[in-house]
Amino acid sequence: MTGSLHLWLIPLVPFAGFLVNGLIGRKLPKAFATAIALIATLIPFLHVARIWFQFPSLTVPYVENLGTWIWTGSFHADFALQLDQLTMIMLLVVTGVGFLIHIYSVGYMAHEEGYWRFFAYLNLFMFFMLTLVLSENFLLMFVGWEGVGLASYLLIGFYFLRDSAAKAGIKAFVVNRIGDFGFLIALFLLIAHFGTLSYSGVFSQIAQHPEWQGGVLTAIALFLLLGATGKSAQIPLYVWLPDAMEGPTPVSALIHAATMVTAGVYMVSRTHIIFDRSPFALSMVAIIGAATCFFAATMGLVQTDIKRVLAYSTVSQLGYMFLACGVAAYSSAIFHLVTHAFFKALLFLAAGSVIHALGGQQDMRVMGGLRKKIPITFWTMTAAVFAICGFPPFAGFFSKDDILYQAFISGSLGKVLWFVGWVTAGLTSVYMFRLWYLTFLGESRAESHELAEHGAAVHARPDSKQVIEGEHPHSVHESPWVMLGPLVVLAILATIGGFIGVPAAMGGHDEIGHFLDPVLGSGAHAPGGESPGLELGLSASAVLIGLLGLLVVHILYKVKPELPGKLATQFRALYALLLNKYWVDQIYGALIVTPLLLISRHLLKGLIDRGVIDGAGFAAGATAQGFGAIVQRLQSGNIRSYAGWLALGAAVLLIVSYFGFTAHF
Repeated sequence: MTGSLHLWLIPLVPFAGFLVNGLIGRKLPKAFATAIALIATLIPFLHVARIWFQFPSLTVPYVENLGTWIWTGSFHADFALQLDQLTMIMLLVVTGVGFLIHIYSVGYMAHEEGYWRFFAYLNLFMFFMLTLVLSENFLLMFVGWEGVGLASYLLIGFYFLRDSAAKAGIKAFVVNRIGDFGFLIALFLLIAHFGTLSYSGVFSQIAQHPEWQGGVLTAIALFLLLGATGKSAQIPLYVWLPDAMEGPTPVSALIHAATMVTAGVYMVSRTHIIFDRSPFALSMVAIIGAATCFFAATMGLVQTDIKRVLAYSTVSQLGYMFLACGVAAYSSAIFHLVTHAFFKALLFLAAGSVIHALGGQQDMRVMGGLRKKIPITFWTMTAAVFAICGFPPFAGFFSKDDILYQAFISGSLGKVLWFVGWVTAGLTSVYMFRLWYLTFLGESRAESHELAEHGAAVHARPDSKQVIEGEHPHSVHESPWVMLGPLVVLAILATIGGFIGVPAAMGGHDEIGHFLDPVLGSGAHAPGGESPGLELGLSASAVLIGLLGLLVVHILYKVKPELPGKLATQFRALYALLLNKYWVDQIYGALIVTPLLLISRHLLKGLIDRGVIDGAGFAAGATAQGFGAIVQRLQSGNIRSYAGWLALGAAVLLIVSYFGFTAHF
């Protein structure tokens, strides 16, 4: 196919929406601001859909060079965009799911102050994520990488007058700077050893030298991994993501499902050629992923805030994706990234619908009995719960089981990683069905719990400024269709989306894996060959442990509802450990944050601020005053004084001239 695809339009249109709403949105009618925000995401989605239908006739990778960015000596970097199979999948996910979240936000944010500002930030988020995905080189990827960090800071701290939201935004920004430092060091190493930041330039040099193993490539891979742990919230930099719940719920859906947290998985998959040359780096990716998915799942077991449960589930599911990358099953990681975008966006938006129905309430302990009151929200969220728990035929069943199978056949370490992932599948079922039971089933606990304790007002921990004042359970209402419509679409995708990658052992053709082969090559699948019987057996075991989790929740919250309280009392130490999230935040605070604050506030402030800066200012002032005093004496207004100074000056000039004359001869 000939002609330009105008890839630059895909990120540029959301940026234009950001500029319009950001600059004049305050003065526009709400309908205009809404139209601008939606059109700014609809056009990229339609453009991507058009390219998708043209994709079979394209020669890929397709590159659009928009001009030279940096040129110094032998190094240069271009404003260049690239389209290939991996980019195509990411574009469909980001624009498709992102557009649905924008539609949902129209209803969810309808009565919020700063409505125009919210959509300006949301469009900015889309611009940076699309820039990251479309980049043809590491430098442009870094621009998008930093940009999504900035946009997340703005959106997480959207309610900036609330101290917890402002602190959560700062925490996300600072923690991600640690990971971004690793990414930046990797860029410097790439320039030093390859002389370019172009994907094709770096990867082609590596391909031409099969003897290059470990060494510098390991260092580059580990620094890239540090960057990925920040963006994709993996150990040890996962701590920002649970606190990101302080932002509006659509922000959580966009960050967790379609944009920021998927960037790390995308980056590792994109740079798989580097990781493939470093078995140590790959092992670190796999171990971090497995540890994170289990670690986060245990914390999700005891959370009472509906959004925090989903936040820890995101951290856990991202751990599965890193586990897949670590065993070189990159296409399995991308497959799970796609299905996760469907069911995780649905989970957050459905949770937002619950919060909306309850006027801002997020505590699951005061919910219950909502199944008949908000039936569409209930059924759509049910599809998402069954999808994330990996029950067939829902989307998560195919993608998560594919990861577990690829881990199992990857070697002796893979067996251990598989076991961790398998146990985590059971924990996922427990915390997700716990959320499902507490929110929708049984009797409403609002009146007996909150109203009995606080009187007429239900004091919510609001996702927004809304709180329930005097509302009783019978006043719970279903969300408007501008919010329910995206839920229905995502529920369909969460139900049937897994069929795009059904493995051969289950009667499919692994379409997504074969589609990605030209980009991911031999690294798309873990080594070890195909074993249909083994894959089916492992899938059956994963479904069984998921059913066991459902049974445990049914007993705890339906048959014997008093049992969870007894267990919490009996195993008080373990419960406190999980409830306090292993005290990781407190440990970080004591070992890192507090010493840094002491250094910055006392040592640096006293030494540099007061000693150097204030001292330099005082010295400059004293010097100026001294010269001023001298000049003041010179400019006294006394004629005889002026004559005396004139005579003195003339004498000095004569002496200097005399010595200069004698020295010359």
